[in-house]
Amino acid sequence: MPEARETAVYTHGHHESVLRSHTWRTAENSAAYLLGVLKPHMRILDVGCGPGTITADLAGLVPDGHVTGLDREPGILERARAVAGERGLRNTDFAVGDVHALDFPDDTFCVVHAHQVLQHVGDPVGALREMRRVTKPGGFVAVRDSDYAAMTWYPPSAGMDDWLDLYRRVARANGGEPDAGRRLRSWALAAGFTDVTASSGTWTFSTAGERAWWSGLWADRTVASAYAERAVDGGHATRQQLRDVAGAWREWGDRDDGWFSVLHGEILCRKEARAASAR
Repeated sequence: MPEARETAVYTHGHHESVLRSHTWRTAENSAAYLLGVLKPHMRILDVGCGPGTITADLAGLVPDGHVTGLDREPGILERARAVAGERGLRNTDFAVGDVHALDFPDDTFCVVHAHQVLQHVGDPVGALREMRRVTKPGGFVAVRDSDYAAMTWYPPSAGMDDWLDLYRRVARANGGEPDAGRRLRSWALAAGFTDVTASSGTWTFSTAGERAWWSGLWADRTVASAYAERAVDGGHATRQQLRDVAGAWREWGDRDDGWFSVLHGEILCRKEARAASAR
């Protein structure tokens, strides 16, 4: 197998404010575009599984199959194993790995899934090629990524504008592409897929509870996570500027008329079945 060659730095890290968001994710709210093709017997690889909530949901949907959760960080896999254990799942396992160099044979999985992964990698086309390699002929590669430039909110806020500009600069300095959602189909075609279904989905935060949760986790992430450290260490912002951005998030969250929408690009790529041998 080729050696792992990730060049990008994961922007968010695994601060509590980040996991607050990641553990909220479910197959229903984050992978609905995939669910219609799942069959009970399928073997699935969940790339970048993080704390494992989507992984566990997928395992519940393939009771006669198996789901492998993969992540670069060993520590977060302990959280994922705990989630699977709490649900009594016996058809999961977890491994440390790099999407650029998957340690699995060709044609291993019925589905290879990645949620919010390609925006953080140095070679998304190469990652898709590798995901395609380990997918069985006739199987699926399913990818969903947000698109930061397409995120929108109300009411207008100069501080929130500063947040978006800052985040995109930090993410790109780390080697990623924060506006990945719009690029997924292009990347998939470059990776050799010919059967690509592209769609989009959203998360919307508008009720008082939703605004408090979304604004709070981003305010905390802006001043206390690995993202904050990288913003300062990279010369993208001062600590005071980060505090100002966090304040803008909290002000937005307090607005009764506040509304925020996150756009995600989605692709469902079918790997070509091998042609029957000529007789």
